Amino acid sequence: MVGFVLRRIAVSILVLLAASFIMYVLSANSGNPLEDLQGSNDPNRDQLIAARIAQLDLDVPPVLRYFLWLGGAAQCLIPFVGTCDLGTTISNAPVTAILPAAMVSTLQLVTVAFVVAIVLGVAVGIVTALRQYSGFDFGVTLVSFFLYSLPSFLIAVLLKEFMAIGFNDFLVSATSIPPLAIILITVISAVVWQAMIGGNVRRRLIVAAISGAATAALLIYFDLADWFRNPGFGPVGLFILIAGTVVLTTALIAGLENRRALIVAGINGAIAYISYFALQGLFDISSLGTLIILGIAALVVGIVTGLLLGGNDRGQAARIGAIVAFVTSSLVVLDRFMQSWPAYVNSPRIGGRPIATVGASTPGFTGDVWLSGIDSFTHLLLPTIALLLISFAGYTRYARSGLLEVMNQDYIRTARAKGLGERTVVMRHALRNMLIPIVTLIATDIGALLGGAVITERVFAISGMGQLFVSSILRTDVNPVMGYFLIIAVTAILFNFLADLAYAALDPRVRVAA
Repeated sequence: MVGFVLRRIAVSILVLLAASFIMYVLSANSGNPLEDLQGSNDPNRDQLIAARIAQLDLDVPPVLRYFLWLGGAAQCLIPFVGTCDLGTTISNAPVTAILPAAMVSTLQLVTVAFVVAIVLGVAVGIVTALRQYSGFDFGVTLVSFFLYSLPSFLIAVLLKEFMAIGFNDFLVSATSIPPLAIILITVISAVVWQAMIGGNVRRRLIVAAISGAATAALLIYFDLADWFRNPGFGPVGLFILIAGTVVLTTALIAGLENRRALIVAGINGAIAYISYFALQGLFDISSLGTLIILGIAALVVGIVTGLLLGGNDRGQAARIGAIVAFVTSSLVVLDRFMQSWPAYVNSPRIGGRPIATVGASTPGFTGDVWLSGIDSFTHLLLPTIALLLISFAGYTRYARSGLLEVMNQDYIRTARAKGLGERTVVMRHALRNMLIPIVTLIATDIGALLGGAVITERVFAISGMGQLFVSSILRTDVNPVMGYFLIIAVTAILFNFLADLAYAALDPRVRVAA
Protein backbone atom coordinates (compact mmCIF):
# COMPACT_ATOMS: atom_id res chain seq x y z
CA MET A 1 0.00 0.00 0.00
CA VAL A 2 2.76 2.45 0.93
CA GLY A 3 4.64 1.62 -2.27
CA PHE A 4 1.49 2.19 -4.32
CA VAL A 5 0.92 5.60 -2.73
CA LEU A 6 4.54 6.68 -3.23
CA ARG A 7 4.50 5.60 -6.89
CA ARG A 8 1.29 7.48 -7.53
CA ILE A 9 2.66 10.63 -5.89
CA ALA A 10 5.88 10.46 -7.94
CA VAL A 11 4.01 9.90 -11.21
CA SER A 12 1.53 12.65 -10.37
CA ILE A 13 4.34 15.16 -9.75
CA LEU A 14 5.95 14.32 -13.08
CA VAL A 15 2.63 14.62 -14.92
CA LEU A 16 1.89 17.91 -13.19
CA LEU A 17 5.29 19.38 -14.10
CA ALA A 18 5.05 18.32 -17.74
CA ALA A 19 1.47 19.51 -18.14
CA SER A 20 2.14 22.84 -16.42
CA PHE A 21 5.16 23.47 -18.66
CA ILE A 22 3.14 22.84 -21.80
CA MET A 23 0.25 24.96 -20.48
CA TYR A 24 2.54 27.86 -19.62
CA VAL A 25 4.33 27.92 -22.97
CA LEU A 26 1.09 27.67 -24.96
CA SER A 27 -0.60 30.40 -22.90
CA ALA A 28 2.40 32.73 -23.15
CA ASN A 29 2.52 32.35 -26.93
CA SER A 30 -1.26 32.63 -27.48
CA GLY A 31 -1.21 36.42 -27.84
CA ASN A 32 0.40 39.72 -26.95
CA PRO A 33 -0.02 40.81 -23.30
CA LEU A 34 1.03 44.35 -24.29
CA GLU A 35 -1.58 44.77 -27.02
CA ASP A 36 -3.91 47.03 -25.00
CA LEU A 37 -1.07 49.38 -24.07
CA GLN A 38 0.53 49.45 -27.51
CA GLY A 39 -2.76 50.52 -29.07
CA SER A 40 -3.50 53.26 -26.53
CA ASN A 41 -2.91 57.02 -26.89
CA ASP A 42 -1.84 57.49 -23.29
CA PRO A 43 1.01 60.03 -23.05
CA ASN A 44 2.97 57.79 -20.65
CA ARG A 45 2.38 54.68 -22.75
CA ASP A 46 6.04 53.77 -22.94
CA GLN A 47 6.43 53.93 -19.17
CA LEU A 48 3.36 51.70 -18.70
CA ILE A 49 4.72 49.17 -21.19
CA ALA A 50 8.09 49.11 -19.46
CA ALA A 51 6.42 48.69 -16.08
CA ARG A 52 4.33 45.74 -17.30
CA ILE A 53 7.35 44.10 -18.90
CA ALA A 54 9.24 44.37 -15.62
CA GLN A 55 6.23 43.27 -13.56
CA LEU A 56 5.52 40.11 -15.62
CA ASP A 57 9.11 39.37 -16.74
CA LEU A 58 8.02 39.65 -20.38
CA ASP A 59 11.61 40.25 -21.47
CA VAL A 60 12.39 36.64 -20.47
CA PRO A 61 11.60 33.88 -23.00
CA PRO A 62 8.46 31.87 -22.04
CA VAL A 63 10.45 28.66 -21.55
CA LEU A 64 12.71 30.30 -18.98
CA ARG A 65 9.88 32.37 -17.52
CA TYR A 66 8.10 29.13 -16.63
CA PHE A 67 10.85 28.25 -14.18
CA LEU A 68 10.50 31.65 -12.52
CA TRP A 69 6.79 30.93 -12.07
CA LEU A 70 7.55 27.41 -10.86
CA GLY A 71 9.88 28.76 -8.17
CA GLY A 72 7.08 30.89 -6.75
CA ALA A 73 4.48 28.13 -7.07
CA ALA A 74 6.77 25.67 -5.23
CA GLN A 75 6.54 27.92 -2.17
CA CYS A 76 2.86 26.99 -1.93
CA LEU A 77 3.95 23.53 -0.81
CA ILE A 78 5.41 24.95 2.42
CA PRO A 79 2.57 25.01 4.99
CA PHE A 80 1.94 27.79 7.51
CA VAL A 81 4.56 30.09 5.97
CA GLY A 82 2.33 32.20 3.74
CA THR A 83 4.91 32.62 0.98
CA CYS A 84 2.78 31.16 -1.82
CA ASP A 85 3.50 33.24 -4.92
CA LEU A 86 1.61 32.58 -8.16
CA GLY A 87 2.54 35.91 -9.69
CA THR A 88 0.33 38.89 -10.48
CA THR A 89 -2.23 39.65 -13.14
CA ILE A 90 -1.89 42.24 -15.87
CA SER A 91 -3.82 44.57 -13.56
CA ASN A 92 -1.12 44.03 -10.89
CA ALA A 93 -3.42 42.02 -8.58
CA PRO A 94 -1.91 38.98 -6.81
CA VAL A 95 -3.24 35.75 -8.28
CA THR A 96 -3.48 34.28 -4.78
CA ALA A 97 -5.95 37.07 -3.94
CA ILE A 98 -8.35 36.57 -6.86
CA LEU A 99 -8.36 32.76 -6.99
CA PRO A 100 -10.22 32.19 -3.68
CA ALA A 101 -13.10 34.48 -4.67
CA ALA A 102 -13.45 32.76 -8.04
CA MET A 103 -13.30 29.33 -6.40
CA VAL A 104 -16.00 30.26 -3.86
CA SER A 105 -18.33 31.44 -6.64
CA THR A 106 -17.76 28.26 -8.63
CA LEU A 107 -18.16 25.99 -5.59
CA GLN A 108 -21.44 27.69 -4.70
CA LEU A 109 -22.63 27.13 -8.24
CA VAL A 110 -21.57 23.55 -8.87
CA THR A 111 -21.62 21.83 -5.47
CA VAL A 112 -25.38 21.49 -5.07
CA ALA A 113 -25.86 20.64 -8.74
CA PHE A 114 -23.11 18.01 -8.54
CA VAL A 115 -24.42 16.30 -5.39
CA VAL A 116 -28.08 16.36 -6.42
CA ALA A 117 -27.22 15.11 -9.91
CA ILE A 118 -25.35 12.13 -8.42
CA VAL A 119 -28.09 11.25 -5.93
CA LEU A 120 -31.02 11.68 -8.32
CA GLY A 121 -29.16 10.22 -11.29
CA VAL A 122 -28.11 7.07 -9.43
CA ALA A 123 -31.55 6.65 -7.83
CA VAL A 124 -33.44 7.05 -11.11
CA GLY A 125 -30.89 4.88 -12.92
CA ILE A 126 -31.44 2.09 -10.38
CA VAL A 127 -35.21 2.27 -10.79
CA THR A 128 -35.01 2.24 -14.59
CA ALA A 129 -32.68 -0.77 -14.48
CA LEU A 130 -35.06 -2.66 -12.18
CA ARG A 131 -37.98 -1.68 -14.45
CA GLN A 132 -36.10 -2.44 -17.67
CA TYR A 133 -38.08 -1.99 -20.91
CA SER A 134 -41.06 -0.57 -19.02
CA GLY A 135 -42.78 2.66 -19.93
CA PHE A 136 -40.91 4.40 -17.13
CA ASP A 137 -37.57 3.13 -18.49
CA PHE A 138 -38.33 4.32 -22.01
CA GLY A 139 -39.61 7.67 -20.72
CA VAL A 140 -36.52 8.34 -18.58
CA THR A 141 -34.26 7.27 -21.46
CA LEU A 142 -36.02 9.71 -23.79
CA VAL A 143 -35.80 12.57 -21.30
CA SER A 144 -32.15 11.79 -20.47
CA PHE A 145 -31.02 11.84 -24.10
CA PHE A 146 -33.07 14.98 -24.73
CA LEU A 147 -31.47 16.82 -21.80
CA TYR A 148 -28.00 15.56 -22.65
CA SER A 149 -28.30 16.84 -26.21
CA LEU A 150 -29.52 20.32 -25.24
CA PRO A 151 -26.87 23.07 -25.27
CA SER A 152 -26.34 24.56 -21.83
CA PHE A 153 -26.97 28.12 -23.04
CA LEU A 154 -30.38 27.09 -24.41
CA ILE A 155 -31.35 25.50 -21.09
CA ALA A 156 -30.22 28.68 -19.33
CA VAL A 157 -32.31 30.93 -21.60
CA LEU A 158 -35.40 28.71 -21.21
CA LEU A 159 -35.04 28.73 -17.44
CA LYS A 160 -34.76 32.51 -17.42
CA GLU A 161 -37.87 32.92 -19.54
CA PHE A 162 -40.24 30.37 -18.06
CA MET A 163 -39.01 29.80 -14.52
CA ALA A 164 -37.65 33.17 -13.42
CA ILE A 165 -39.82 35.63 -15.31
CA GLY A 166 -42.89 33.37 -15.18
CA PHE A 167 -42.66 32.69 -11.44
CA ASN A 168 -41.90 36.33 -10.62
CA ASP A 169 -44.92 37.44 -12.66
CA PHE A 170 -47.04 34.86 -10.80
CA LEU A 171 -45.99 36.28 -7.43
CA VAL A 172 -46.60 39.88 -8.50
CA SER A 173 -49.97 39.19 -10.10
CA ALA A 174 -51.34 37.60 -6.89
CA THR A 175 -53.42 35.15 -8.93
CA SER A 176 -54.15 31.52 -8.09
CA ILE A 177 -52.72 28.45 -9.80
CA PRO A 178 -54.58 27.93 -13.10
CA PRO A 179 -56.93 24.89 -12.99
CA LEU A 180 -55.42 23.64 -16.25
CA ALA A 181 -51.96 23.58 -14.65
CA ILE A 182 -53.30 21.59 -11.68
CA ILE A 183 -54.93 19.06 -13.99
CA LEU A 184 -51.83 18.73 -16.17
CA ILE A 185 -49.45 18.24 -13.21
CA THR A 186 -51.86 15.74 -11.63
CA VAL A 187 -52.02 13.64 -14.79
CA ILE A 188 -48.24 13.70 -15.24
CA SER A 189 -47.73 12.64 -11.60
CA ALA A 190 -50.20 9.76 -11.95
CA VAL A 191 -48.57 8.52 -15.15
CA VAL A 192 -45.03 8.71 -13.78
CA TRP A 193 -45.80 6.97 -10.47
CA GLN A 194 -47.76 4.10 -11.99
CA ALA A 195 -45.02 3.55 -14.57
CA MET A 196 -42.32 3.60 -11.87
CA ILE A 197 -44.12 1.23 -9.46
CA GLY A 198 -45.35 -1.15 -12.16
CA GLY A 199 -47.33 -4.34 -11.56
CA ASN A 200 -50.62 -5.57 -13.00
CA VAL A 201 -53.33 -3.28 -14.34
CA ARG A 202 -55.21 -3.12 -11.03
CA ARG A 203 -52.09 -2.13 -9.11
CA ARG A 204 -51.20 0.51 -11.69
CA LEU A 205 -54.66 2.05 -11.51
CA ILE A 206 -54.55 2.18 -7.72
CA VAL A 207 -51.10 3.82 -7.74
CA ALA A 208 -52.20 6.31 -10.39
CA ALA A 209 -55.35 7.21 -8.46
CA ILE A 210 -53.53 7.67 -5.14
CA SER A 211 -50.63 9.66 -6.59
CA GLY A 212 -52.91 11.81 -8.71
CA ALA A 213 -55.25 12.55 -5.81
CA ALA A 214 -52.32 13.38 -3.51
CA THR A 215 -50.79 15.71 -6.11
CA ALA A 216 -54.09 17.49 -6.78
CA ALA A 217 -54.78 17.89 -3.05
CA LEU A 218 -51.30 19.28 -2.46
CA LEU A 219 -51.59 21.82 -5.28
CA ILE A 220 -55.03 22.92 -4.12
CA TYR A 221 -53.68 23.35 -0.60
CA PHE A 222 -50.76 25.42 -1.93
CA ASP A 223 -53.24 27.58 -3.82
CA LEU A 224 -55.66 28.11 -0.93
CA ALA A 225 -52.91 28.74 1.63
CA ASP A 226 -51.00 31.09 -0.71
CA TRP A 227 -48.03 28.82 -0.03
CA PHE A 228 -45.70 30.24 -2.66
CA ARG A 229 -45.80 33.65 -0.97
CA ASN A 230 -45.84 32.29 2.60
CA PRO A 231 -44.14 28.89 2.44
CA GLY A 232 -43.40 26.54 5.31
CA PHE A 233 -43.84 22.96 6.41
CA GLY A 234 -45.49 23.67 9.74
CA PRO A 235 -45.69 21.09 12.54
CA VAL A 236 -47.99 18.75 10.60
CA GLY A 237 -46.09 18.89 7.32
CA LEU A 238 -42.75 18.48 9.07
CA PHE A 239 -44.06 15.47 11.03
CA ILE A 240 -45.18 13.79 7.80
CA LEU A 241 -41.85 14.47 6.08
CA ILE A 242 -39.81 13.22 9.05
CA ALA A 243 -41.94 10.08 9.37
CA GLY A 244 -41.55 9.43 5.65
CA THR A 245 -37.77 9.87 5.91
CA VAL A 246 -37.60 7.41 8.83
CA VAL A 247 -39.66 4.74 7.07
CA LEU A 248 -38.08 5.15 3.63
CA THR A 249 -34.48 5.14 4.88
CA THR A 250 -35.05 2.07 7.03
CA ALA A 251 -36.92 0.23 4.28
CA LEU A 252 -34.18 0.82 1.70
CA ILE A 253 -31.14 0.07 3.85
CA ALA A 254 -32.25 -2.51 6.40
CA GLY A 255 -35.89 -3.39 5.77
CA LEU A 256 -38.81 -2.51 8.03
CA GLU A 257 -38.59 -5.91 9.71
CA ASN A 258 -35.29 -4.79 11.29
CA ARG A 259 -36.69 -3.36 14.52
CA ARG A 260 -33.39 -2.06 15.84
CA ALA A 261 -32.75 -0.06 12.67
CA LEU A 262 -36.30 1.28 12.77
CA ILE A 263 -35.87 2.32 16.41
CA VAL A 264 -32.59 4.14 15.62
CA ALA A 265 -34.21 5.96 12.71
CA GLY A 266 -37.28 6.80 14.81
CA ILE A 267 -35.20 8.21 17.67
CA ASN A 268 -33.28 10.51 15.33
CA GLY A 269 -36.48 11.58 13.63
CA ALA A 270 -38.06 12.35 17.01
CA ILE A 271 -35.00 14.38 18.06
CA ALA A 272 -35.25 16.44 14.87
CA TYR A 273 -38.97 17.03 15.39
CA ILE A 274 -38.46 18.14 19.01
CA SER A 275 -35.61 20.43 17.93
CA TYR A 276 -38.02 22.14 15.52
CA PHE A 277 -39.83 23.60 18.55
CA ALA A 278 -36.86 23.87 20.90
CA LEU A 279 -34.45 25.72 18.59
CA GLN A 280 -36.67 28.45 17.12
CA GLY A 281 -35.30 31.00 19.57
CA LEU A 282 -31.71 29.99 18.84
CA PHE A 283 -32.37 30.14 15.09
CA ASP A 284 -33.34 33.82 15.39
CA ILE A 285 -29.80 34.69 16.52
CA SER A 286 -27.92 31.99 14.60
CA SER A 287 -25.00 32.45 12.27
CA LEU A 288 -23.58 30.11 9.64
CA GLY A 289 -21.17 28.74 12.23
CA THR A 290 -24.06 27.89 14.54
CA LEU A 291 -25.81 25.94 11.78
CA ILE A 292 -22.63 24.03 10.97
CA ILE A 293 -22.15 23.08 14.63
CA LEU A 294 -25.78 21.94 14.88
CA GLY A 295 -25.37 19.86 11.72
CA ILE A 296 -22.24 18.16 13.04
CA ALA A 297 -24.01 17.50 16.36
CA ALA A 298 -26.94 15.91 14.52
CA LEU A 299 -24.61 13.57 12.61
CA VAL A 300 -22.77 12.60 15.80
CA VAL A 301 -26.05 11.83 17.55
CA GLY A 302 -27.19 9.72 14.60
CA ILE A 303 -23.98 7.70 14.52
CA VAL A 304 -23.85 7.23 18.31
CA THR A 305 -27.46 6.05 18.55
CA GLY A 306 -26.79 3.58 15.77
CA LEU A 307 -23.69 2.21 17.48
CA LEU A 308 -25.42 1.93 20.86
CA LEU A 309 -28.72 0.44 19.68
CA GLY A 310 -27.71 -1.32 16.48
CA GLY A 311 -27.05 -4.72 18.01
CA ASN A 312 -25.01 -7.07 15.85
CA ASP A 313 -25.17 -4.80 12.79
CA ARG A 314 -24.00 -1.56 14.37
CA GLY A 315 -22.41 -0.25 11.18
CA GLN A 316 -25.67 -0.43 9.26
CA ALA A 317 -27.62 1.15 12.12
CA ALA A 318 -25.05 3.95 12.38
CA ARG A 319 -25.44 4.68 8.66
CA ILE A 320 -29.21 4.79 9.01
CA GLY A 321 -28.97 7.07 12.05
CA ALA A 322 -26.57 9.43 10.29
CA ILE A 323 -28.72 9.63 7.13
CA VAL A 324 -31.96 10.20 9.04
CA ALA A 325 -30.32 12.77 11.33
CA PHE A 326 -28.86 14.67 8.37
CA VAL A 327 -32.05 14.68 6.28
CA THR A 328 -34.45 15.50 9.10
CA SER A 329 -32.26 18.25 10.57
CA SER A 330 -31.97 19.70 7.05
CA LEU A 331 -35.78 19.77 6.87
CA VAL A 332 -35.92 21.70 10.14
CA VAL A 333 -33.39 24.26 8.87
CA LEU A 334 -35.18 24.48 5.52
CA ASP A 335 -38.43 25.32 7.29
CA ARG A 336 -36.67 28.18 9.09
CA PHE A 337 -35.43 29.52 5.77
CA MET A 338 -39.01 29.39 4.47
CA GLN A 339 -40.19 31.46 7.42
CA SER A 340 -37.91 34.29 6.20
CA TRP A 341 -39.18 34.11 2.62
CA PRO A 342 -41.92 36.81 2.93
CA ALA A 343 -39.47 39.27 4.50
CA TYR A 344 -37.02 38.66 1.65
CA VAL A 345 -39.61 38.97 -1.13
CA ASN A 346 -41.04 42.19 0.31
CA SER A 347 -37.61 43.81 0.72
CA PRO A 348 -37.26 47.06 -1.30
CA ARG A 349 -34.14 45.63 -2.96
CA ILE A 350 -36.10 42.61 -4.22
CA GLY A 351 -39.37 44.29 -5.14
CA GLY A 352 -41.48 41.16 -5.09
CA ARG A 353 -39.46 39.45 -7.85
CA PRO A 354 -37.14 37.07 -5.97
CA ILE A 355 -35.85 34.72 -8.67
CA ALA A 356 -32.76 36.43 -10.10
CA THR A 357 -31.34 35.92 -13.58
CA VAL A 358 -27.85 37.42 -13.22
CA GLY A 359 -25.13 37.63 -10.60
CA ALA A 360 -24.46 35.71 -7.42
CA SER A 361 -26.07 38.17 -4.98
CA THR A 362 -28.26 41.27 -4.90
CA PRO A 363 -26.15 44.47 -4.85
CA GLY A 364 -26.59 46.36 -1.60
CA PHE A 365 -28.76 43.70 0.03
CA THR A 366 -27.89 42.81 3.63
CA GLY A 367 -29.53 40.58 6.20
CA ASP A 368 -29.04 37.77 8.69
CA VAL A 369 -27.96 34.27 7.77
CA TRP A 370 -31.50 33.38 6.69
CA LEU A 371 -32.06 36.36 4.39
CA SER A 372 -28.55 36.20 2.91
CA GLY A 373 -28.98 32.45 2.42
CA ILE A 374 -32.23 32.98 0.54
CA ASP A 375 -30.55 35.66 -1.57
CA SER A 376 -27.78 33.25 -2.56
CA PHE A 377 -30.39 30.56 -3.26
CA THR A 378 -32.49 32.73 -5.56
CA HIS A 379 -29.42 33.81 -7.54
CA LEU A 380 -27.90 30.34 -7.88
CA LEU A 381 -31.17 28.46 -8.45
CA LEU A 382 -31.32 28.79 -12.23
CA PRO A 383 -27.64 28.08 -13.03
CA THR A 384 -27.73 25.14 -10.60
CA ILE A 385 -30.76 23.66 -12.35
CA ALA A 386 -29.11 24.20 -15.74
CA LEU A 387 -26.02 22.24 -14.66
CA LEU A 388 -28.13 19.66 -12.81
CA LEU A 389 -30.24 18.74 -15.82
CA ILE A 390 -27.20 18.01 -17.99
CA SER A 391 -25.27 16.08 -15.32
CA PHE A 392 -28.38 14.16 -14.24
CA ALA A 393 -28.78 12.71 -17.72
CA GLY A 394 -25.26 11.28 -17.75
CA TYR A 395 -25.37 9.75 -14.27
CA THR A 396 -28.75 8.16 -15.01
CA ARG A 397 -27.37 6.36 -18.04
CA TYR A 398 -24.23 5.17 -16.26
CA ALA A 399 -26.19 3.94 -13.23
CA ARG A 400 -28.69 2.08 -15.38
CA SER A 401 -26.13 0.32 -17.56
CA GLY A 402 -23.92 -0.47 -14.55
CA LEU A 403 -26.72 -2.09 -12.56
CA LEU A 404 -27.97 -4.08 -15.56
CA GLU A 405 -24.48 -5.48 -16.06
CA VAL A 406 -24.09 -6.37 -12.37
CA MET A 407 -27.53 -7.99 -12.10
CA ASN A 408 -26.52 -10.57 -14.70
CA GLN A 409 -23.47 -11.72 -12.76
CA ASP A 410 -23.22 -15.20 -11.23
CA TYR A 411 -22.99 -14.00 -7.63
CA ILE A 412 -26.34 -12.19 -7.99
CA ARG A 413 -27.99 -15.41 -9.18
CA THR A 414 -26.36 -17.20 -6.25
CA ALA A 415 -27.70 -14.65 -3.78
CA ARG A 416 -31.21 -15.08 -5.15
CA ALA A 417 -30.86 -18.86 -5.08
CA LYS A 418 -29.98 -18.64 -1.38
CA GLY A 419 -33.38 -17.05 -0.78
CA LEU A 420 -32.28 -13.48 -0.12
CA GLY A 421 -34.90 -10.80 -0.67
CA GLU A 422 -34.74 -8.52 -3.70
CA ARG A 423 -33.97 -5.48 -1.55
CA THR A 424 -30.98 -7.25 0.02
CA VAL A 425 -29.75 -8.46 -3.36
CA VAL A 426 -29.91 -4.99 -4.88
CA MET A 427 -28.80 -2.83 -1.94
CA ARG A 428 -26.13 -5.07 -0.39
CA HIS A 429 -24.76 -7.04 -3.33
CA ALA A 430 -25.42 -5.23 -6.60
CA LEU A 431 -25.27 -1.58 -5.58
CA ARG A 432 -21.66 -1.52 -4.35
CA ASN A 433 -20.28 -3.04 -7.55
CA MET A 434 -22.51 -0.84 -9.69
CA LEU A 435 -20.97 2.23 -8.05
CA ILE A 436 -17.43 1.47 -9.30
CA PRO A 437 -17.87 3.12 -12.74
CA ILE A 438 -19.82 5.95 -11.05
CA VAL A 439 -16.83 6.61 -8.75
CA THR A 440 -14.58 6.85 -11.80
CA LEU A 441 -16.98 9.29 -13.44
CA ILE A 442 -17.23 11.41 -10.29
CA ALA A 443 -13.44 11.61 -9.98
CA THR A 444 -13.09 12.92 -13.53
CA ASP A 445 -16.07 15.28 -13.23
CA ILE A 446 -14.85 17.05 -10.09
CA GLY A 447 -11.87 18.62 -11.84
CA ALA A 448 -14.06 19.76 -14.71
CA LEU A 449 -16.65 21.21 -12.35
CA LEU A 450 -14.05 23.16 -10.41
CA GLY A 451 -12.87 24.48 -13.74
CA GLY A 452 -16.15 26.30 -13.88
CA ALA A 453 -19.16 26.04 -16.13
CA VAL A 454 -17.88 28.61 -18.61
CA ILE A 455 -21.07 29.02 -20.65
CA THR A 456 -23.40 28.92 -17.64
CA GLU A 457 -21.27 31.43 -15.74
CA ARG A 458 -21.28 33.79 -18.72
CA VAL A 459 -25.06 33.55 -19.28
CA PHE A 460 -25.82 34.22 -15.62
CA ALA A 461 -22.95 36.72 -15.12
CA ILE A 462 -21.25 34.79 -12.33
CA SER A 463 -17.56 35.55 -11.76
CA GLY A 464 -16.25 32.03 -11.21
CA MET A 465 -13.28 29.97 -12.31
CA GLY A 466 -14.55 29.61 -15.86
CA GLN A 467 -14.93 33.34 -16.30
CA LEU A 468 -11.47 33.89 -14.82
CA PHE A 469 -9.92 31.44 -17.27
CA VAL A 470 -11.65 32.88 -20.35
CA SER A 471 -10.93 36.51 -19.50
CA SER A 472 -7.28 35.70 -18.73
CA ILE A 473 -6.78 33.80 -21.98
CA LEU A 474 -8.30 36.65 -23.99
CA ARG A 475 -5.81 39.10 -22.41
CA THR A 476 -2.88 36.65 -22.55
CA ASP A 477 -2.66 36.99 -18.79
CA VAL A 478 -0.58 33.90 -18.08
CA ASN A 479 -0.36 33.91 -14.28
CA PRO A 480 -4.14 33.63 -13.61
CA VAL A 481 -4.32 30.92 -16.26
CA MET A 482 -1.62 28.96 -14.47
CA GLY A 483 -3.29 29.47 -11.10
CA TYR A 484 -6.49 28.11 -12.62
CA PHE A 485 -4.61 25.19 -14.16
CA LEU A 486 -2.83 24.37 -10.90
CA ILE A 487 -6.09 24.06 -8.95
CA ILE A 488 -7.79 21.94 -11.61
CA ALA A 489 -4.80 19.66 -12.16
CA VAL A 490 -4.16 19.03 -8.46
CA THR A 491 -7.86 18.39 -7.84
CA ALA A 492 -8.12 15.95 -10.76
CA ILE A 493 -5.01 14.04 -9.69
CA LEU A 494 -6.11 13.90 -6.04
CA PHE A 495 -9.61 12.63 -6.73
CA ASN A 496 -8.44 10.05 -9.26
CA PHE A 497 -6.10 8.75 -6.57
CA LEU A 498 -8.97 8.66 -4.06
CA ALA A 499 -11.09 6.83 -6.64
CA ASP A 500 -8.44 4.09 -6.86
CA LEU A 501 -8.62 3.66 -3.10
CA ALA A 502 -12.42 3.68 -3.15
CA TYR A 503 -12.47 0.68 -5.50
CA ALA A 504 -11.12 -1.55 -2.74
CA ALA A 505 -13.83 -0.34 -0.34
CA LEU A 506 -16.63 -0.94 -2.86
CA ASP A 507 -15.42 -4.28 -4.19
CA PRO A 508 -13.44 -6.68 -1.94
CA ARG A 509 -12.06 -8.33 -5.07
CA VAL A 510 -10.11 -5.17 -5.82
CA ARG A 511 -6.90 -4.80 -3.89
CA VAL A 512 -4.38 -1.96 -3.95
CA ALA A 513 -1.05 -3.76 -4.05
CA ALA A 514 2.46 -2.44 -3.91
